[in-house]
Amino acid sequence: MKKFINDVNNVEEEMIEGMVKAYPQYLKRVEGTNVLVRAEKKTNKVALISGGGSGHEPAHAGYVGRGMLDAAVPGPVFTSPTPDQILAGIHEVATEQGVLMVVKNYTGDVMNFEMAEEMAQSEGISVKHVVTNDDVAVKNSSFTVGRRGVAGTVFVHKIAGAKAEAGGSLDEVQTIAQKVIDNVRTMGVAINPCTVPASGKPGFTLDENEMEVGIGIHGEPGTHREGIKPANEIVDIVLDKILADIDYSGTDVAVMVNGSGGTPLMELFVLNNHVQDVLQKKGIHVYRAFVGNYMTSIEMQGFSLSLLRLDDEMKKLLDAPADTPSFKVLG
Repeated sequence: MKKFINDVNNVEEEMIEGMVKAYPQYLKRVEGTNVLVRAEKKTNKVALISGGGSGHEPAHAGYVGRGMLDAAVPGPVFTSPTPDQILAGIHEVATEQGVLMVVKNYTGDVMNFEMAEEMAQSEGISVKHVVTNDDVAVKNSSFTVGRRGVAGTVFVHKIAGAKAEAGGSLDEVQTIAQKVIDNVRTMGVAINPCTVPASGKPGFTLDENEMEVGIGIHGEPGTHREGIKPANEIVDIVLDKILADIDYSGTDVAVMVNGSGGTPLMELFVLNNHVQDVLQKKGIHVYRAFVGNYMTSIEMQGFSLSLLRLDDEMKKLLDAPADTPSFKVLG
């Protein structure tokens, strides 16, 4: 294993400290926890919290800031944060208007966030949650009951965050978050796996001429593997699966070509080039595109493609200003 680390047992701690030192204008650490919150607490508006295992950077701490999240709760690499850590985040950012938690659909995450929600509610804090499940590759996985929550979660952060920033009530923020979940679909492919530092070896192996289709974000294998193909053909495989899931015909969409951590931007733009050509031919209008590393799997060499079907309300919220370390929209 070759990585720029000091001690496998100290990776998360040093990463969190490094993030705070890089972005003190956005982030502060809640003392005695791994929780990262806005440097200046939001008041009089609904607060948003998300989180999950580390290894998906910039998710989720990279999205803490104006117009998106109020707190991110990271666990160990690919492992859910504990309920007490999540509760600490709730305590730090809760407002009288309430807290919405955005949870990716993994069994441990859902269980621990729901436990924290119950604990907070018993203290009189108004908390609700939504569960993202945008991955069309599998109906269930080794980590989930139902579809996995993957890169489409970032669209939930953006649009629900904008709704909260605009003064929406807790019910309204939850409703728009669920609308995004209902309209976003994602699928991923990898050509090389990642290595969890504590494990020291890749989660699976691929021959030089193979790719893993339907990959998750935790280094788990995909639905199947097949011979590697030109980028356009790989995009066609992924798009066919996404477009078969919900009807995008004649709609405006937001596109996210998301790198898995080890894929050069050059290759992501090659992929995006064909994505947009195919959608145009099918009469699907790309309203806005995002290309980069948004929900990674450490150094996995892969990508995922997300399509979000937009209505006028979602367009307005997608375009609303956001200022976070890793996601900015100018007002």
